[in-house]
Amino acid sequence: MDLGITGKRALITGGDSGIGWHTARLLLDEGATVVLSDLDQGTLEESAARLQAPEGRLFAFAADVTSLESLAALRSNVEQSVGEIDILVQSAGITGAQGFFHEIDDEGWTHTLEVDLMGPVRVVSTFLPHLRNGGWGRIVLLASEDGVQPYDDEIPYCSAKAGVLALMKGLSRTYAKEGLLTNCVSPAFIHTPMTDAMMVKRSAQEDLSFDQAVETFLSDKRPYMAIKRRGEPDEVASVIAYLVSDRASFVNGANYRVDAGAVASI
Repeated sequence: MDLGITGKRALITGGDSGIGWHTARLLLDEGATVVLSDLDQGTLEESAARLQAPEGRLFAFAADVTSLESLAALRSNVEQSVGEIDILVQSAGITGAQGFFHEIDDEGWTHTLEVDLMGPVRVVSTFLPHLRNGGWGRIVLLASEDGVQPYDDEIPYCSAKAGVLALMKGLSRTYAKEGLLTNCVSPAFIHTPMTDAMMVKRSAQEDLSFDQAVETFLSDKRPYMAIKRRGEPDEVASVIAYLVSDRASFVNGANYRVDAGAVASI
């Protein structure tokens, strides 16, 4: 299927692995030019090399989404390498502080919200002038099932992702008339380095093998996931690729859940 994004320029944060990396691969296949960003330049360049993109179609610049100064430097690098972007995929995020509410201190809350809520706010703010310029633009923010179905042992993350959903809805109402469409994708328990780390921690705490940790997490913590496995990053990336395409020209302000049924409500 031709997604109509040949020649479009995309920035993907959180792009060195997982959902961001797989999204980059799909957008490159569809003819887009891609800029990958993440915290570590060395890791980022290794990840970019694995994509084996044609020369001049893929760039990698490290940036910290919690720093406006760092994001301003990223914008300068983007402008010098590809010009203004047409597509923004904000995938950078962390699990953040975990535990029951009474076990999480102010620093845990602040750090989680700085990365998972204010990070997207800062990234959008930094690149919004690009996205408003061409009369055609796409923003996809990575939220989570946790944003609409909170869990008691990761309330800061859940709160941040609920905020991302509200941010998306507000942006969608403000800028659609200019041709800039904004949507969210909300995954659940995807096979990424972040959930790998969660399962390593669970296996140590519960004295389980890694596979047993995954299996018991699904049964104990995610009982509504009717497809009893972790999702794959490319299964999320496929939905993102659709949302940033011309095929999604009438989709705005939507939250696409890629969660195997994890959210119990309609």
